[in-house]
Amino acid sequence: MLNSGALSLTPSAGSSHAQGSNYGFTSGAIPTSNVIDRFAFSSNTTATDWGNLTVARATAAGSSSTTEGFTSGGSVSNTTIDKFSFTSSSGATDHGDLLLGRPGSAGSSSTTHGFTSGGEPSSETNSINKFAFTSNTTAADHGDLTTPAHEPSGSSSSDYGFTAGGVYGSRINSIYKFAFASNTTAADHGDLTVALCCSTGNSSPDYGYHVGGSSGSGSYLSAIEKFAFASNTTAASHGDLADNRGGQPAGISSTDSGFTAGGTTDNVYTNVIEKFDLASNTTASDHGDLQSAKGYMAGTQY
Repeated sequence: MLNSGALSLTPSAGSSHAQGSNYGFTSGAIPTSNVIDRFAFSSNTTATDWGNLTVARATAAGSSSTTEGFTSGGSVSNTTIDKFSFTSSSGATDHGDLLLGRPGSAGSSSTTHGFTSGGEPSSETNSINKFAFTSNTTAADHGDLTTPAHEPSGSSSSDYGFTAGGVYGSRINSIYKFAFASNTTAADHGDLTVALCCSTGNSSPDYGYHVGGSSGSGSYLSAIEKFAFASNTTAASHGDLADNRGGQPAGISSTDSGFTAGGTTDNVYTNVIEKFDLASNTTASDHGDLQSAKGYMAGTQY
């Protein structure tokens, strides 16, 4: 995180494409909303308004290019992919469509494409859609997850997208990995320590993080779990959020911190943004607030 001086307008050296240096963004929500919020990585303050999506929606997936945020899907009838600028608060524009509407999907990002995986169009799905950041076209099929998953978390390495947890009949603990470069079925990549859904994900260059979630019967957890992108092993504990958190909060990653924004605590929506260190196993700290209490959001970073 930047501690002083002017904000850099480009990612820091050594950061991955799935991390930002300047700001985090949340888009869409329950209560159903079209609002885009922006907050600074460098200061603990309330988020500001950053325009609106073209359509109000919740449970959408977020993907990030170096200059723009993308919000895809969000309901059975909504296939829209929205695009908004990280440097202008003029609001989102239409950027094509997914192959099917899908609430509760996970977003991943390569340097050139966004990926939307899993979700629940009518029942849990395993399909992965891919869309180009530079062209406004309908997304293409990009293979499948190993099994369907509704409301998994999403993470990105330089070459692979990852989904963790979710629901397929019951909650699952599987971590799945799929290649950005090839349209093939995802591979198993280890397990979470607990079967969870309704959580969020973060990324560093070498690790994925699975944060919070629901283990069932309204029970939310504060646990942060970390898994290596390079090896297929069970995830390890990486500290905790200050509060139990479910309700699909937005997951946003800077070059050295993970941010968990909104979601639900004890079945009540929250506006709190928490920050945890990607490199050390410590309890997360408060990092300001969203404009309002809400959950089921997409998260992006710049």
